[in-house]
Amino acid sequence: MKQIAVATFLVLGLFSLQLYAQDTLKNRDDGQYFFEEIKNLETTQVENQYRTGTCWSFSALSFVESELIRKGKGNHELSEMYIVRMAYADKAEKYIRFHGKLNFGQGGAFHDIPYVIKKYGILPKEHYKGLSYGAEKHNHSELESVLTAMCDAIIRSRQGNLTTSWKDAIDGVLDAYLGEVPTSFNYRGKEYSPKSFADDMGLKMDDYITLSSFTHHPFYEDFILEVPDNWVMGGVKNLPLDDFMRSVDHSVMNGYSLAWAADVSEKGFSFRNGLAIVPLHADSLKVKGRNNKHFNNAGSKKSGTQFDRPGKEKVITQELRQIAFDNYKTTDDHGMHIVGLVKDQNQTKYFRVKNSWGTENDCDGYFYASMPYVAYKTTNVMLHKDGLPKDIKKKLGIK
Repeated sequence: MKQIAVATFLVLGLFSLQLYAQDTLKNRDDGQYFFEEIKNLETTQVENQYRTGTCWSFSALSFVESELIRKGKGNHELSEMYIVRMAYADKAEKYIRFHGKLNFGQGGAFHDIPYVIKKYGILPKEHYKGLSYGAEKHNHSELESVLTAMCDAIIRSRQGNLTTSWKDAIDGVLDAYLGEVPTSFNYRGKEYSPKSFADDMGLKMDDYITLSSFTHHPFYEDFILEVPDNWVMGGVKNLPLDDFMRSVDHSVMNGYSLAWAADVSEKGFSFRNGLAIVPLHADSLKVKGRNNKHFNNAGSKKSGTQFDRPGKEKVITQELRQIAFDNYKTTDDHGMHIVGLVKDQNQTKYFRVKNSWGTENDCDGYFYASMPYVAYKTTNVMLHKDGLPKDIKKKLGIK
């Protein structure tokens, strides 16, 4: 009887461990962060921006794709490069109007997506892949160099007046690299233009807002976010940090994902390790080498005990967050997509984040961002206005 009891115990224990392994998420295959799902929102497949600074388009359109799913419109893959192409043309015009005294390059902000969709519409990815330059993966180094040189030459070479052909010249470069924009196309048995497709998808871009949290502007009011890539001069709604974090949490828990812009140059950000954390003792983490593949040093090899198992993190205050922003320690590095909530074995919560760097890490292109990291390093988030708590919606004057 005793042998039978021991054998039964071992079998049940092994079965329990198997169930635990199946039902538990981890930060990496050999990691000791064990996550239990709290909320998981449906989204489309992970994409790869590859060697471009277009994370803002990939993350925001991933967010829009999840919104289409949430609204019952089905699963659609939208064209990131259509957004890039249309934004580039208007950005070039503004750059020239500002005599070259404006940020011009591959970067952008979440504001670009509603700007483009409202003005020009949107295309499915199958009708605009943006790879007309003999490559299978995105790489905009040459495109950026050619466009910048052209714009600078136009500014320098004014012949009393600008010529009548410079806009056509810029459009020609964009068409050559990214492809000509179709005026009409057939998609799933229906004929569309980019504008009518956006209308059919029910994309009411005025329903989407951006939030931030800084003390150099009044709370519960709008201000233009001072980051270099905000070329459309888009505004954000300013919340105290507690209300900001409560809004992000509330949005996810009520079925609304968020586009997330943040600094990813911190030692505690490691896509390889599937984590973004703010350890209480930062010297416990080590950075080896540099990797600018994604236009920041987020790809460098990082190690430390807190990437292996959970530990204490800093308490983030409004003041600490502001000091980091004022001193360029928090910059607008990267756009991502918050798609869920989990808790670790210590009952500590993290956001589940979809990235646009392919599926090379152990989390298949996702990672987990701690609450302190989001509170500390976020520049702004974009969400549907109905994702806000009712009291915050009222304070912001949103109906």
